[in-house]
Amino acid sequence: MNQKQMNAAKSEMIGWLSHPAELGKAPSKIECAGEFDLYDMHYYIFKYKKGLLGKWLLGVAGGYEGEELDNCGHTFSEMKEYKEASAEKDAIQLVEYVRAFIMEQAKKSEERKKSPGTFVNFVLLKEAKWDKAEFIKLLQEDWGIVSENPEEESAEEGPDTYIFNYQGAMAAISLMPTPVPNGEAEYYAQNNYRWKDAVETTKKHTAQLMVSVLGQAVGAKNASELLVKMVATCCKQQGVLGIYANETVYQPEFYEACAAMMKDQLFPLMNLVWFSLYGGKNGGVSAYTCGMESLGYDEIEILDSKASMGEVVDLLLNICTYVVTENVILKDGETIGFTEDQKLPIRRSKGIAVDGESLKITY
Repeated sequence: MNQKQMNAAKSEMIGWLSHPAELGKAPSKIECAGEFDLYDMHYYIFKYKKGLLGKWLLGVAGGYEGEELDNCGHTFSEMKEYKEASAEKDAIQLVEYVRAFIMEQAKKSEERKKSPGTFVNFVLLKEAKWDKAEFIKLLQEDWGIVSENPEEESAEEGPDTYIFNYQGAMAAISLMPTPVPNGEAEYYAQNNYRWKDAVETTKKHTAQLMVSVLGQAVGAKNASELLVKMVATCCKQQGVLGIYANETVYQPEFYEACAAMMKDQLFPLMNLVWFSLYGGKNGGVSAYTCGMESLGYDEIEILDSKASMGEVVDLLLNICTYVVTENVILKDGETIGFTEDQKLPIRRSKGIAVDGESLKITY
């Protein structure tokens, strides 16, 4: 066993478990329980305990190429019981799940890069029903949005679908009488460190409203504002549990409050970009954005900062607000700062927590 690589994998596993959406702290016990190779990469099996008296749980970290100490990001645990007899088989299943998940997200990421201005959110519902007429009424009352071609709207679209054009963008809402497939919404609900009941609440959804805007012709910024107005209006429907977007699930009240900023002529960045946090390898705070690509910009990461979580999120929020509102393209090798003395280096490289490349801000 490569001891240095195993120690790196152990640190990676501890960092993953320490994420606020996972254990939120380091496990009380953790041991390497084996290793295996898969797809020409090396993986380490770990068993860990949440508390001193708890059961051993299974985790996996990898994959590593050769003697490298950095892995490709296949670190995961479903927090299920560790069983020695099937540990390797169970760990391989975890890796297969993560690989499939990452490949799907990479595909979505490429699609977003090709078409900034295309937005899709999912409003999670307790029951498969919504009041279309009420939605149309509130969309006009709250935001002054009225379809530009009501005479062309199909009389056959029915109560479950609403499609309209507005200022050059095409918008649509469709009721889907099924939950988000494969537990995807529940998985991403773990990312919402602002809402402790996010996962349990998300599990209760049985249907969804798919809200979409195709707005390449009007630009990503205008299209995104239309989407937020539509989703905020959906939040007033009965039985809304959450909004699945930007790799998290928003609490409806939070989403509405952030959307209301538009009434003061402010851009609703918090509705469109999520700032995820996790523990860095060296005990610092790491964070990344999810949503900047859809707006036509690079995702941004901060790695292993010694600043507090609040300070890291505030910095990301300030940077993203500056980029979007001023339409600034940050470049590799430049610096950024918000005080006379602050000069934070920017570098572009392969993403650590995001697909493709990202901008890394040293903080």
